Amino acid sequence: MADIAKTAGSADERFLTFKSEGRFYALPAALVSEIARMPPLARVPQAPPSLLGLANLRGSVLPVASVRALLGREDAPITHASRLIVLEGASPVALAVDQVASLVIVASGKVRTAEADIASEAGEHLRGVFDSGAHVTKILDVPELLRRGFAQSAAKRQSSVAASRVATEREAAVEITRQRLVTFEVEGQEYALPLGIVREVVTAPDSLTFVPGSDDAVRGVMSYRDGLLPLLSLRRLLGLPSAVLSREKILIVTVGDVLIGFVADRTLAVLSVDPDRVEPAPPVLAARAGGETQIKEIYRAGLGRLVSILAPERLFREDVMQKLMQGDATMKAKTHEEKLGLSEGNERRFLVFRLDNDEFALPIEAVDEVAQVPDQITRLPKTPNFLEGVVNLRGEVLPVVDQRRRFEMRAMTAGASRRLVVVRTEQHRAGLIVDSVSEVLRCSQDRIKPSPDLTGDALGVVHSVINLEELDRIVLLLDPAELLTRAERSLLDSFSKETRSKEIRQTKP
Repeated sequence: MADIAKTAGSADERFLTFKSEGRFYALPAALVSEIARMPPLARVPQAPPSLLGLANLRGSVLPVASVRALLGREDAPITHASRLIVLEGASPVALAVDQVASLVIVASGKVRTAEADIASEAGEHLRGVFDSGAHVTKILDVPELLRRGFAQSAAKRQSSVAASRVATEREAAVEITRQRLVTFEVEGQEYALPLGIVREVVTAPDSLTFVPGSDDAVRGVMSYRDGLLPLLSLRRLLGLPSAVLSREKILIVTVGDVLIGFVADRTLAVLSVDPDRVEPAPPVLAARAGGETQIKEIYRAGLGRLVSILAPERLFREDVMQKLMQGDATMKAKTHEEKLGLSEGNERRFLVFRLDNDEFALPIEAVDEVAQVPDQITRLPKTPNFLEGVVNLRGEVLPVVDQRRRFEMRAMTAGASRRLVVVRTEQHRAGLIVDSVSEVLRCSQDRIKPSPDLTGDALGVVHSVINLEELDRIVLLLDPAELLTRAERSLLDSFSKETRSKEIRQTKP
């Protein structure tokens, strides 16, 4: 930041003035990069009160700090007059103000630095004041306000990012040995596709473009990543009755060399399956007509639950597949990857979930599965309120964390969309209760940006953001290893040891 005291005596100065809670403040115009309307904000959990959130401003992720909060005053709702003042610097930051007033020129002798302390009110830190004739305007010392409002630690950032990178590499190595499935529901029945061929899972748009003269299984096309994606109804492909439901899910799958969107009633879970529980479909099914012919394997999930694993290449008639392969408008998987800048070793996939209206992501490598929240959760005495209790998930006792409580958010009543995301780190395995799981997101490594410096205590959890510039969207990328504090990890360590001891005692004759 430039030092106002050094420039005050040299020439007339330009200041940008703005209002906050009825008071007039100013910043040197040379420090201001631009003024913008308030964009959508991605709120950072457990961030300092001064941080309103992160904004995507023409491809750059900027922290947005509230001037009201920096001055120790109560925040106010955003109005049509609210503006962002974007400051220059190595680490740009945007200040949210109630209203921008004007750009003024002040004679050098009119800026009174000696009166800064006298004019300061509680919470303010000033570089000087000047009298415009109608009112006194205070020149804020923004670097000092930001320093006081945010606990920054470059060493903490570097160690957090480095530790996260090591953990991700380890998780990726473990991922190779697992078989993963994405399960979904069609007409009340549960099916699955291998996660390896599912590029993304997105919500169906409100309207689709109909293709005249197309096969009855074709629902239409949708715009997807600068191209057109054909959408096929899994209901029709499986020989089931047609129906159009609200909030349908689209599984974007690679079939041969093309990308196809399969429309399912809803997605259910991501499963990490025991290969010994996956069996070839009985030969008698292949001899029958209808949807059974597309079933490649059966996964025995326990408690009488069977999941039919589909073979995508068997879902189409041969003539339909040939048309898709030859169509000029069809999205070719390789071309699509080139457009997105994806290559082997550059692709990342994430599970995206919601808490309130905020989006968070976890590396898919760290997610064991996604399941519905069990009806019965056993509470444990003398545990912090973030620990909802324990559940028996297919024979394994699993600690359950209420992610809303963990992030100090308001409680939510139980709903059908809530999900249990089972996360595995190097030392722990726990279930996170979230409001809903929205999609499996696929992007290139260059879309992942370090979170801005002004994140305070949240830095360890939100170490990066996924910047989807073309969608004006920011997804906060969580570090699985940092989702729990050191004290909480110690609690889970003790819990795991106690659970293992009980299991050993129970198995002894």
